[in-house]
Amino acid sequence: MRTGRQLKTGILLLGDIIALYASLLIMLAIRYGGDLFGSTANINFWPFTVIFIPWLIVFYIAGLYDLRRLRNNIEFLKMLALCLVINAVIAILFFYFIPAFGVAPKTNLFIFFIVFFVVEIFWRRNFNHVTRGGEAPNRVILVGDGETAEEIAVAIAENPQLGYAIVQRIPEKEAADKPRMLTVAAAELRVNIIVVPRRLKREQKLLLVLYTLFGKGVLVTDLATFYEQVLQKVPLGDLEETWLMENIEGAGHYYDSLKRAGEFVFALLVGVVLSPIEILIGLVVKLTSPGAVIYRQERTGKNGQSFMLYKFRTMRTDAEKNGAQWSSGATDARVTAFGKFLRASHLDELPQLWNVIRGDLSFVGPRPERPEFVTKLKEQVPYYEIRLLIKPGVTGWAQINHHADQGVDDVRQKLQYDIYYLKNRSPILDSAIIIKTAKSLFVNPGE
Repeated sequence: MRTGRQLKTGILLLGDIIALYASLLIMLAIRYGGDLFGSTANINFWPFTVIFIPWLIVFYIAGLYDLRRLRNNIEFLKMLALCLVINAVIAILFFYFIPAFGVAPKTNLFIFFIVFFVVEIFWRRNFNHVTRGGEAPNRVILVGDGETAEEIAVAIAENPQLGYAIVQRIPEKEAADKPRMLTVAAAELRVNIIVVPRRLKREQKLLLVLYTLFGKGVLVTDLATFYEQVLQKVPLGDLEETWLMENIEGAGHYYDSLKRAGEFVFALLVGVVLSPIEILIGLVVKLTSPGAVIYRQERTGKNGQSFMLYKFRTMRTDAEKNGAQWSSGATDARVTAFGKFLRASHLDELPQLWNVIRGDLSFVGPRPERPEFVTKLKEQVPYYEIRLLIKPGVTGWAQINHHADQGVDDVRQKLQYDIYYLKNRSPILDSAIIIKTAKSLFVNPGE
């Protein structure tokens, strides 16, 4: 299942690379006629090749390789246009302020931008159209009638480009009572994936049918695993203690040890480099509102250990005179005018570099919550304590995928992403989270 999505992403990346070099060749043909591979062309080839790398990174940051977002609608076109504008600025800065290659191709750049804009729009719109149309390669029977199954069905219906189509849904009781119907349906509907709740695999009659279908090449997967593949989070409603012990215990432990040393060095270097900005922010905080510059607040860290989290103060000093409470976001009247800017830009979190240096925080992990909230949430949200198995993070998979944070329902959603991170954490996933966090700063700040 995951291989098909990776293949589509790879094809999309390869298509963008081809579009870039095809546009370069067209530009050279327009400028220099038939001399596509002469000395003038060679002078332009390597500088353009160098700027193609950050261009592709910008595409990734903006989510243009996220299959769930690839639709021919106005939002997608606006994002693609914004990326092209950003990349144009990168190219201009590269050619005019880094003269190492000895070229400043004003006319070449202008022609290249126009050609690439046309080629990329044509390529992307056709890719989106093809992946959303036609018959899905993965034909799915979905067994389940609960909230998790419904969420999967909605996600697949809204995202045909993922390559799945639910050809039949069967209630759990019906599948357990009449397991043979799965064999008939799988043959008639040319099914290659059957998704069942984990607990139904204990039904002996159903298990025998599923094993027979498995022997015929049909992939049999449980509801929680399929949900994780499609939505990139883990469903709380279909989790069991055994699943958590099998999938979380031991996951990422070696990586956790390795990344601590790298984070210490990186946090120290970034803290030194950004110290002038931190001093300036501190002065503005002090001058614009009474109170301390740095806000200290107790948070719960790894294994439930408490620590002091440091931030630039963004609220009035009497913000919690009535006790601890969740922020209501951009409309929170307790936030100062400058504090709104700091929160929107996430600059209020710069002092957390000290927490990373101390080892209280990681750069990536679950959000560090306040002890009084943790106590309540353990009672209200199943398996909430699982997120305390690793260090909390300055940013995380939950923070970039679910921005709302105003109640227990939001906590449930974020916990599903946190558990996904605990199970799958790795250098690649951490890098993706950091890049997507950067995207939220520059593409849609304030989220």
